[in-house]
Amino acid sequence: MTYFLQLLINGIHNAALYALLAYGYVLMHGITHRTDLSLGALFAFSGQTFILVTAFGWTALWMTLPLALGFGVTVAILYVGLGGYAIAQLIYKPLENSSRNTVLVATLGLSIFLMEVSRLAADTRDYWLPPLLAAPVHLLGPDVDISLTQIQVVNILVAVAVIGAGELIMNRTSAGRIWRAVSDEPFATAMCGIDPGRVRTRAILAACGVSALAGFLAALYYGNVSFSTGMIFGLKILFITAAGGLSRPLHAALGAAIVGVIESLWGGYFSVLWRDAAVFSLLVFFLAVRTNNNEAERI
Repeated sequence: MTYFLQLLINGIHNAALYALLAYGYVLMHGITHRTDLSLGALFAFSGQTFILVTAFGWTALWMTLPLALGFGVTVAILYVGLGGYAIAQLIYKPLENSSRNTVLVATLGLSIFLMEVSRLAADTRDYWLPPLLAAPVHLLGPDVDISLTQIQVVNILVAVAVIGAGELIMNRTSAGRIWRAVSDEPFATAMCGIDPGRVRTRAILAACGVSALAGFLAALYYGNVSFSTGMIFGLKILFITAAGGLSRPLHAALGAAIVGVIESLWGGYFSVLWRDAAVFSLLVFFLAVRTNNNEAERI
């Protein structure tokens, strides 16, 4: 029983990262209604940029570790912000009235570009952060061997806080009402004096920011974030959000959290080599049998 509870607790950390990515994806998709493959790449790009700049500050600029980490976060936020603005202005704005497949191909190209930029910047080497906040936190007391590391606790709390703040904005402020209005009827909101293009840009920037945050948290915990990991995360989020609702950020986040817990349990009882195959098979099966009379969206 203790082993099962430990796996379940570890799954909460995976769930937090998945939930953040899913929440950010739906923030963007709810406005654009286009399949986007770039958020997984931005997730990895932000993590790798953070690690690379931190390593540069630590080794070349002789910064202390906290200062180097802050330097890495600042530069990564700047790059991801520029990337988000470029996505909004160079991809979605010109392709606003184009087919879904056009945007899909454009975001795939952006993902490849980001991957190559990171590879060249790192000189094809892997950089790793040292273990941070690795001390265990015993959740049920020192006599029960069920624990998380300090960084896992921090990551979970940050993810819950960000999603909670997002839901507060979505449900209690004019920004959330405008987001829902543009998501449902962009032409009608334009007739009411609201600029859908501006709302789209802000939604994309918010989505990129959430994805970047997930990348930072993953880098702090794992020490490194590869682009293959980012692409797998992005594909899983695409399937999860399609199953959980492409216009409901909280529903998508909850669905992603469930998948994160399932992955942890699978890794504890079955072969890790088959974990991704099992998760994708489960998601494809769920999408095949799912019926929702209130929503009819294509992936």
